[in-house]
Formats: sequence, C-alpha cells, structure tokens
Amino acid sequence: MPTLYSYVVQTDYGSAPNPFWDVCTLVICKPKIRRSARVGDWIVGTGPANSPLGDVRGMMVYAMRVTNKMPMSDYDAWAREHRPEKLPNAHSNDPRLHVGDAIYDFATNPPRVRPGSVHGVYEREHDLSGEYALLSEHFFYLGDQPLALPEVLKEMVQRTQGHRSVSNAQYLGPFLKWLAKLDMPVNTLHGIPSAWLEASPAPTQLISLAPRPRRS
Repeated sequence: MPTLYSYVVQTDYGSAPNPFWDVCTLVICKPKIRRSARVGDWIVGTGPANSPLGDVRGMMVYAMRVTNKMPMSDYDAWAREHRPEKLPNAHSNDPRLHVGDAIYDFATNPPRVRPGSVHGVYEREHDLSGEYALLSEHFFYLGDQPLALPEVLKEMVQRTQGHRSVSNAQYLGPFLKWLAKLDMPVNTLHGIPSAWLEASPAPTQLISLAPRPRRS
C-alpha cells in the first residue's frame, strides 16, 4: 500500500518542489520525507496561512507520485546529463533556471554549493541529511492556482511543521478518487510559483503559464 505524505509548502519558490522540465523533483528541504518515501508513494504539498495569495491552508499546491528515488549524488550526475536546466543559473533571464534544485556539486567532498543556488552553506547539512532525491513523472503542480481539498480530505492536511504519513492511510483512496475526478492533465504546470508574484521585477514572461483565475 503506498503511503500518502502531506506537508505545508511554506514558501513556494519553485525550487522545492521543482516542477519544471517535465520532471517534478524534491531534492532540497523535507529531509525526513526524502529519506522515507518510496517509489509509488504520493506527496501532497498544501498552502500556508500567509502567502502572496493570502490564507491558502487546506489548498493543494502540488501532488506527485514518486516514480524514481536516487541518492543525491546520483541525482547530481543525472541532472548534469539529462536535465542540466535543474542546475541553478542566476544569470539567466528565465526564472525557472534561477530555482534549479541540483544545487550541490558532488565532485567535491563535502559537496560544494553551486553559485546562485537558492540555499547556501548554512542549509547544506539540513539538505544533505535527506540523502535522497525524489523524482516524479506523474505530478500535478498548481502553484498560484491552488485547489481547495474537499471536506472529506481536510484531516489529511498537516497544520504545523513536519509532515503526516502513516495517519493518512485512510485518505489515500479518497484522495486518488478526487484527483481522478478533477480530470487535470498530468505533468502540466497549472500555475506558477506563488513567490514569483512578489518578485521584482515579476517574471511576466511566465505568467501565461497560469492564465485562469485562482480556484477557491
């Protein structure tokens, strides 16, 4: 039986999760989830009380079924070969490249933090304690278009720091049924990271990724 993980995405920069380039990845932050989650498990991120959108507690920001799990050093090699866009590039005009999550260069020991990364050396120990990178080629990313969970699923929402998993067992079936009824395209960006709405200047060239009004 797959495990359903849920947690609050306190700040949605587009780096954790990183939903770009056709693979949604969770490589930094949430080390406990990254260590324990297995292929086939589901991870759901919900919104916080304070965001650029206001209070979005109980609203789904993203959901991903884990389709691959690899040590972070292997992810570094995989990203360099298959998804170099996941490496941070602060000099690009494309904000998706600013939030690349392959921020640790394992060619050195300890791994070097790549220039322009969203995290620095102070977060390195915390990030590396997760040991693994989680990848998904079956995900739904809503970003600034979060979707309210139905009443029957409200109890699966984590309301503090940390995450829920074992206690969510009873909600896995109802969640998957609800998700299927939405009939949303898989592996599609239905919104942009909400933190981008406060960027200066705003990444207007990507706002068109989410042209619809926010759902309640």
